This record gives sequence, structure tokens and C-alpha cells, in this order.
Amino acid sequence: MPINLNKHGAIAEIVFDHPPVNAFDTVGWASIPPLIEQAGQDSEIRCVLIRAEGKGFCGGVDIKEMQAHPERIPQLNRGNFLTFEAIRNCPVPVVAAVHNFVIGGGVNIAGACDTVIAAEGAYFSLTEIDRGAMGGAAYMMRMLPVQKVRANFFTGGKVPVEELHRAGSVEAVVPPDRLRDEAFAFCETIASKSRAALVIAKQALNLIEPWNPSDKYRIEQGFTLEMYMHEDSQTARDAFVEKKGTAKF
Repeated sequence: MPINLNKHGAIAEIVFDHPPVNAFDTVGWASIPPLIEQAGQDSEIRCVLIRAEGKGFCGGVDIKEMQAHPERIPQLNRGNFLTFEAIRNCPVPVVAAVHNFVIGGGVNIAGACDTVIAAEGAYFSLTEIDRGAMGGAAYMMRMLPVQKVRANFFTGGKVPVEELHRAGSVEAVVPPDRLRDEAFAFCETIASKSRAALVIAKQALNLIEPWNPSDKYRIEQGFTLEMYMHEDSQTARDAFVEKKGTAKF
């Protein structure tokens, strides 16, 4: 299975394992929210860890599916929205352990989490502008200042996790071979607390945020659909699938 849920005492572990780059199609994205909800509703669980096997944390959406089946785009968008909303609204804290690349939807997953632990050398990137899409800034804005988010959004470049760590949005940067152990150790500290206290704290922290990123992301998705309808969007996806890199307009 490309996405698995494992239980380790009071910690639920959701693992992405979908070679080559943990990029999910419509079915894959739709499968994530129920797993998060299952973990969060388990009375024995006090913390959820999301991590990945393979080359990187998450490559976002399956561009090849979008190129071949543009009619699935609304369904794919809904799976994205429900995934990030489920993470943020999970009753207990959710921790992301990220490595190598965190791209597109992967940025949103990490941005929706309560805490991020990262492997040295990893990076975040919103590559939507080169893939004929929009979306992701709402959750990246939970981690970085607005001008930095815009710079990444307009260029499709990379933001090293060391920079996110300096900004305070990544809790720790650790050697890649220590990522899982360090993330579990952090989750164990959380899991040692009262579940009732954690649930109440999560509710309070969500409510006192200046704005709800799920609402803002929903607005972004409207512009995503507008972009998908433009001929440049299909040109960008064709270039990606045909291994031409960034399309020239």
C-alpha cells in the first residue's frame, strides 16, 4: 500500500511509500483524510506522526494523471483540501518528519501539521507555477513571511529547511539517518501528556490563529481551476510529462 497507518502505543504513524517520489493521484489523496481521522478518533492515540519512505517526503500530485485526465481535477482538488483540513483539525497534535524534497501538496501537509522535524539538506518548494497550477501559499504562510512565500511561488524555487528552522517553523534539523528516531522521540514527549489536555490545547491553538488556512486554501483552489482552464496550464503539464522541464511561453 502506498500509504499506511501503524500504531505504536500512543503514537499513530502514517507512512507514505509510493515510489518513485510519493506523488499521489486522485485515489491516493482521497485515502489520506480517513487515515488521519481514524488515528485522531482513537482514544489511545495522543500524537500522529506523518513521515515517508523513499527519495523524498512528498512530490505533491501526480501530474501525469492530471495531464491524461483533466476531468479529475475537481476530485483531486477536493482530496487535497480534505487532507490538509483533516491534519489541522485532527483532535491531537500532528508532527511531520520530512526529508529531501517537500513539494506542492507536501508543503501543505507539513504546513497543516503542528510541528515539523526535518532532515538536513531537505527543502520546500511550491512548483505550481511551472506545472500549470496554483495553490499552496496559504499553508506556506504558516511557516514563512509573505514576501518569502511570494518569491517561492513566483519562481518555483527551493527553500532549504535550514531557513525554515531559522524562521522557527521547523522545530529541528537532524541527520537523515536520525530523522525517524528523533521524530519519534519528539512525539513520545507529546504522547506522555494527558490526551484531554492535548485535545483542548489543539482546539484553543487553532481558534486563536489569525486566520484559518483551510479557508484561504479554498480560495486558492478557485484560482487553480481558473488556471487549469488556460491553455498555458496544459502546455506546462505536457512539458513536465514529456521530460522537457519548464515550459517556455
